Amino acid sequence: MTRIKICGVTLPDDAARIASGGADFVGLNFWPRSKRYLAPDRAPLIASVIRSTGAAKIVGVFVDPEIDEIQSIAATVDLDIIQLHGDEHPDLVKRISLAVFRPVWKAIAISSQRDLDALGAWPAEALLLDAPTPGRGGAGATFDWRLAREARARYPKINFILAGGLTPDNVGAAIQTVQPWAVDVASGVEVAAGVKDPAKLEAFFGAARQAG
Repeated sequence: MTRIKICGVTLPDDAARIASGGADFVGLNFWPRSKRYLAPDRAPLIASVIRSTGAAKIVGVFVDPEIDEIQSIAATVDLDIIQLHGDEHPDLVKRISLAVFRPVWKAIAISSQRDLDALGAWPAEALLLDAPTPGRGGAGATFDWRLAREARARYPKINFILAGGLTPDNVGAAIQTVQPWAVDVASGVEVAAGVKDPAKLEAFFGAARQAG
């Protein structure tokens, strides 16, 4: 079964709806330049809502962070997973994982086959394959899913998360094409940045489960 991650959650009502709807992961974005930025002092409330209404794991999203920043937020919010979405290198990924005692995911921008060559070098629990965008994801841009399918074939032991432009209308085809470990969506289930659409969420869950 393909797992489901809903990212960029900023509101308690959305958090409750997503967790109770059966999401496997909920992403909280701690990059200040993101349109879906969640201030660390508001994050404990969102996290408590998630934990009280479902079994979803909480993923903290960071871009080129300092290790002490992650440690501070992870301790305050009790994050389950750290997702790195910047220009972090493999050694830093390993150091962060050891410092925070939590699994680390690494987002990789994919635009050509050359981007697949170094995927095996990442010491991460999962790799999130996304379209290259100036805003570090969340822009609704897709990439060639055949590249993600090739990545799975070349690296069968890696957990791949498919992101980039997923919607209720295309997530089924994406899962059937790639067979990813998980799918990740933000803008595809929103009415505005950081504000989720209940109907789109329900449709996304249904389409992903039917395909996965």
